[in-house]
Amino acid sequence: MPKHDYTKDDIRNLVKSENVEFLRLTFTDMYGIIKNVEVPVSQLEKVLENNLMFDGSSIDGFVRIEESDMYLYPDLSTFMIFPWATDSHGGKVARIIASVYTADRKPFVGDPRNVLIANLDKMKQQGFDSFNIGTEPEFFLFKLDENGKPTTKLNDSGSYFDLEPLDMGENVRREIVLTLEEMGFEVEAAHHEVAPGQHEVDFKYASALEAADNIQTFKLIVKTIARKYNLYATFLPKPVSGINGNGMHTNMSLFTAGKNQFFAEDDELQLSTTAYNFLGGILKHATNFTAITNPTVNSYKRLVPGFEAPVYVAWSGSNRSPMVRVPASRGQSTRLELRSVDPTANPYLALAGILAAGLDGIKDKIEPAESVDRNIYLMDEAERIKAGIHDLPDTLLAAVRNLEGDRIIREAIGINLSQQFIDAKLLEYRAYRQEVSQWELDSYLDIY
Repeated sequence: MPKHDYTKDDIRNLVKSENVEFLRLTFTDMYGIIKNVEVPVSQLEKVLENNLMFDGSSIDGFVRIEESDMYLYPDLSTFMIFPWATDSHGGKVARIIASVYTADRKPFVGDPRNVLIANLDKMKQQGFDSFNIGTEPEFFLFKLDENGKPTTKLNDSGSYFDLEPLDMGENVRREIVLTLEEMGFEVEAAHHEVAPGQHEVDFKYASALEAADNIQTFKLIVKTIARKYNLYATFLPKPVSGINGNGMHTNMSLFTAGKNQFFAEDDELQLSTTAYNFLGGILKHATNFTAITNPTVNSYKRLVPGFEAPVYVAWSGSNRSPMVRVPASRGQSTRLELRSVDPTANPYLALAGILAAGLDGIKDKIEPAESVDRNIYLMDEAERIKAGIHDLPDTLLAAVRNLEGDRIIREAIGINLSQQFIDAKLLEYRAYRQEVSQWELDSYLDIY
């Protein structure tokens, strides 16, 4: 979604000419959940002058009760009018993404968007202008029950690139695409994914902050349009056992002065030293940032062999079984694709952690292991060990324990925020362990 250089007067005029009645200032909590403060258009001046306050103590990962007063600073370039009326006389709602500031007017270090901004500033200090990101978020469409609650009943039996009648989600997907385009997204492709009821919409790459904003907007639009069709869209990594799960492949490159720093003509793969070192950093820190890129118990139901999700820390210039691959495009389109990320990740924290890992590789000139150009899923453990391939964490607990010991990733997220994240995820895992699943009852109750 291209940013606009909106001035305050531009927004005043748009609000008036488009019959906007409410302003929704959105921000993101520690878990990646979109929050918002909605005000009537009569409060526009307060919003534009950075004077809109809210209670930060009510948001997970924010502040203590005695430090609750916080400001929302709108990023005017993210102003957007939702393309649907909100009431019987055509009134509309406009959205502006905001960063959170403290009562003394300083960027709040616990705001995930501010975390990414801070890491992008560090990137610029290392001589790079832009961290370009293209994501491929996948989602399932499920039927709603008679009470409007989501079920796990799939709305079709289609597979990869299928058409109607197998792909019953075509109309929903088309309206999602048209709505995204109306809101400024440049949609590059939309298709049915491998699993029944699973879909993917790819939109043009953007700089990291804009890309993270776009992911949050995309999720909101997908869920909103699905509801119009009496369907529920979920980005849960593994909502149905036995079929592929939802990933969010993340393509990345570094630019300086409009030139892709990952491209080099004199290399066999046409990758620069910068690209190799960035890759080396990704591989070094992969098991430690996985708690951020795959932050739920359910994430690790997707990261298992047999369903195309990456399980092993390795890279390849060709095949798709390793965690990182190098897509075929070169020149300005040269990039690395990290395939382990899933769409429950907080995009701001995930991109901050990935960027920190890559920049650490560049700073320390980390060389990646040899490329693995065969199907890792067909290699036995001895072959993997010989090739220097190791596993991604297989539980949220293991991932969180790895994160605890990685100073680079924790400093990128912020020591205090990362500790809050760790504590919250340990509680989440303990709660999960205390639950008895239907699988356990089905497998053991008749035997023991």
